[in-house]
Amino acid sequence: MMSRVAAAALWALPFLLAPAHAADLVHSHGQTSTNAGARNMTESFPVYRGRAAAIDGRTLWFPDKAAKVRLAGIDACELPQWALDPTWRERERIKAPGPVPCGPFAKAWLKRTIGSKTVSCRVIGSDVDGVPLAKCLAGGKDIALEMIRVGRARIVSGPVADPAYWSFQRYAMAARYGMWATYVLDMDEWRAKAVDRTLSRRPIADFNLLAERQSEISPPFADARKKPLRTDR
Repeated sequence: MMSRVAAAALWALPFLLAPAHAADLVHSHGQTSTNAGARNMTESFPVYRGRAAAIDGRTLWFPDKAAKVRLAGIDACELPQWALDPTWRERERIKAPGPVPCGPFAKAWLKRTIGSKTVSCRVIGSDVDGVPLAKCLAGGKDIALEMIRVGRARIVSGPVADPAYWSFQRYAMAARYGMWATYVLDMDEWRAKAVDRTLSRRPIADFNLLAERQSEISPPFADARKKPLRTDR
């Protein structure tokens, strides 16, 4: 008489010889999903290369790809934003610094810098608005780093991968380049409080916001005589 072990082996033999289907390959299926996820992640962070236009002081547009990217790691004044000194005390004796359209100045600098150069942007994430954040180069130079160097942008809060960003920002602030030669409201506070965001916004609107500021990124410009001859470096 056949033993119970042999009988069980003969009963299971057809199942052991049957071909495996996709549903049976649990481990392979998981591996396929992982590869697909990695592929989707790669596809969601592209690299844009070509001619670009400046939308504002921190945003680029690639017309041939219909793609908008924002410079990662920095922030700049919005286009309707003004910079000025609302605490000036000696307006009669010493002429007060006039209002500065820091948003248009930042855009003009960015536009002039990229010019007709080929711009290469490697997307590394996205901001709260869903706009891709990218590390961008023009003429072999980091655009964001150059904007910090001339005082047309500031570092955003949080860790910055390149320590040169902090070094260049400290230098620009000490030399009073760009917006550091004025009194400018923190951009995040400006966006939260500004009601009129059209290009027809007048300096008095930002004068009032600065007078009631809760945060600031530049000290009051106490002595106009120390202002450098050029602040667009």
